[in-house]
Amino acid sequence: MFSLFYGLWKYMFSKTEFHVLILGIDKAGKTTLLEKLKSVYSNLEGLPPDRIVPTVGLNIGRIEVSNTKLVFWDLGGQPGLRSIWEKYYEEAHALIYVIDAASPSRFEDSKSALEKVLRHEDLQGAPLLILANKQDLSDAVSAEEIARYLDLKKLDERVYMFEAVSAYDGMGIKESVEWLVDSMERSKRTDMLRARAGATGPASA
Repeated sequence: MFSLFYGLWKYMFSKTEFHVLILGIDKAGKTTLLEKLKSVYSNLEGLPPDRIVPTVGLNIGRIEVSNTKLVFWDLGGQPGLRSIWEKYYEEAHALIYVIDAASPSRFEDSKSALEKVLRHEDLQGAPLLILANKQDLSDAVSAEEIARYLDLKKLDERVYMFEAVSAYDGMGIKESVEWLVDSMERSKRTDMLRARAGATGPASA
């Protein structure tokens, strides 16, 4: 009887933990996004935008949404740092790719970097959330226009979504996270990672 109640308690109160990569070329607003996520979903106040410096290496952020823990890995996007991205692919449940929607001159570089990421077999099946960031700026391109430019229709068996957001004022952040959590919970990749870890139920921290 004790084991039955313990199993039920563990199921109800354990928190599923997901690892999410935040990628994008430099100055897309990845670290500003991470700081905004922390301020929206926790009692911790994120760094103000004017104190955020470009990521060199890795920033880690943790938030809780309902009964789910999200661990974000924000990786530097400068050309010389993109080679380290693939070291984190294997353990990632999902990918957030951030694009500076107010800088069309850099779309081609961003598209090229994304295509290289998506070709890597270690990210196979990972849900993809593409954020058209900096929508608080008047010259920002819409998420629909960026979607047409990137033309991801050829992706096979990958769940993905475009969302217009502002990491500065929080526009679209909660909607994005809700989609991400739901997609990871339904993802075959999540099942695969759990099986590989030898788990028989939700992974707990």
